[in-house]
Amino acid sequence: MNPFKPFKKLVKSAVVGLAMGGVVVVTMQAGPPASVPAATSGVSAKANASDLSKPVAKKQLTGAELYSIHCNRCHPERYPTERTAAQWKTIMLHMQVRASIPGKQSRLILQYLQENSGR
Repeated sequence: MNPFKPFKKLVKSAVVGLAMGGVVVVTMQAGPPASVPAATSGVSAKANASDLSKPVAKKQLTGAELYSIHCNRCHPERYPTERTAAQWKTIMLHMQVRASIPGKQSRLILQYLQENSGR
């Protein structure tokens, strides 16, 4: 008997299973295999079709959360009331570039700071 024959069948089964979008489970055992495990169809491991049609909602971070995440990397947080809305705009223009903050997140942070500036 060819010692590589079971491995050829295993590889062929795995390739067929993956091509069909299934999940392949490979187990190793000591000694010659009694039988080669077949690839599973993966149907039980996949979600129902109704679950796939529903979009997954990403949690939108608030301006306050983004402020804490980005600004605490380099220095302690400042209270929004420490500056005026115009001052926060100037600071955010500078810090957006310096801290590589994406534009959308920068706008949310600026909105939070200006709304809570108190002046």
